[in-house]
Amino acid sequence: MKHFLDVADYSPAEIQDILDLAIRLKKEYFAQGNPPLFKGKVLGMIFQKPSLRTRVSFDMAMRHMGGDALYLSPNEIGLGKRESIADVARVMSGYVQVMMARVFEHAHVVELAKWSSVPVINGLSDFSHPCQAMADAQTIIEKFGAMKGLNVSYVGDGNNVAVSLMHIVVMLGGNFTIANPEGYDMPAVAIETGQKLAAASGAKINLLRDPHEAVKGAQVIYTDTWTSMGQEEETAKREAVFPPYQVNAKLVSEADKDVIVMHCLPAHRNHELTDDVADGPHSAIFPQAHNRLHAQKAVLARLLEVA
Repeated sequence: MKHFLDVADYSPAEIQDILDLAIRLKKEYFAQGNPPLFKGKVLGMIFQKPSLRTRVSFDMAMRHMGGDALYLSPNEIGLGKRESIADVARVMSGYVQVMMARVFEHAHVVELAKWSSVPVINGLSDFSHPCQAMADAQTIIEKFGAMKGLNVSYVGDGNNVAVSLMHIVVMLGGNFTIANPEGYDMPAVAIETGQKLAAASGAKINLLRDPHEAVKGAQVIYTDTWTSMGQEEETAKREAVFPPYQVNAKLVSEADKDVIVMHCLPAHRNHELTDDVADGPHSAIFPQAHNRLHAQKAVLARLLEVA
């Protein structure tokens, strides 16, 4: 049995297979609807953090494929507080066929998977966001045909989204560049994994400080909020550091003429991303959000071994 905790846990061929399935399921959905491959299957969704895209996309993914989803709010379980993670995993395993957890600490979703007898999906942790990365890669491939040889530039905080994006881009043969302020680097262990994946695929990773240098020749510019959930006490400090990393029309003009701009959302408009870019001709943020639905169908299908 496999879990889906990090994209780097999978081989490039396995990730490409899931992405190919996601694109096929999306086309199928808009043509005649998806078959009920998840009939009789229930996804248990455990949330420590609030969510729009993760909750709705997983819920609708199950419904589109004939299954069901059960939402458990932060107060209902108290993961690791009211009840041990090991006990939650073993109880839930007897009720549902697959679990998704959106947590603060990555160790919590790892612990959940350790004790679960059904597949566990990382819906977001402080270390990585693999489900977002799958939708990101799908969006890029739909636009450019393949990841190999593309230049993907991330501008902003070296957070969980940046980690998963780096891993999926380089494992599929794209070049990844990040520009972030000093003190906001990706974790060393994530960079080390990225370098190994890049060496295997022939891709390059560039770690920079200057956002203008980072976007030169980029086909993709990606950004995220400067302050993530759980970092609210750092807001004032971050607001003073990150303005030079804003993705605005000037920065976009310095990239490839066909560049797309991506953001995992929610966006703090006119902070990390200006309105004219978010709503402009280069923006892919809403197709990207919608692809969460189809990428997650594919992940679920492979974990449930029904497609």
